[in-house]
Amino acid sequence: MSLDAERLAQINANVEFALQEFRELADKDVTLDAESVAWVEGFVESARGRYLGVDGGVPEGLIGLIGSYLGEAIIAETGGQWTEDDAGGLGVAFPNGDAVYPFTKVRKQFEQGVAGGESILSFYTVAVSYIAVGGLRESAGGIS
Repeated sequence: MSLDAERLAQINANVEFALQEFRELADKDVTLDAESVAWVEGFVESARGRYLGVDGGVPEGLIGLIGSYLGEAIIAETGGQWTEDDAGGLGVAFPNGDAVYPFTKVRKQFEQGVAGGESILSFYTVAVSYIAVGGLRESAGGIS
């Protein structure tokens, strides 16, 4: 199900804020491309230590900012669109009917880190190069 205008506006505001902050922190032009997603992954890895074992954990606002950014980076490359599943999860749906969930992935990387197998860059790469083009269905023998 498509998102309403208010939720899309909030995601867009998150992305603009995230880009502005990342550009200042990186002292370079952070955009919605793979190289920038790699930089953001490094940011998450360096920020993880501040929140591990702390009451409240990672602030939801930070997950929201980075998840919005990651989703928009995927959309910019694939032509997908924001969607909400039946359980209320926000994701990016592709024209082929598949979807990915960037907020969930950001949370997982904060919790487990790249060393624990959670990488927003790998998620971005798989989403763009494989899932969005139907590669997941093809590898499953055409099962949808």
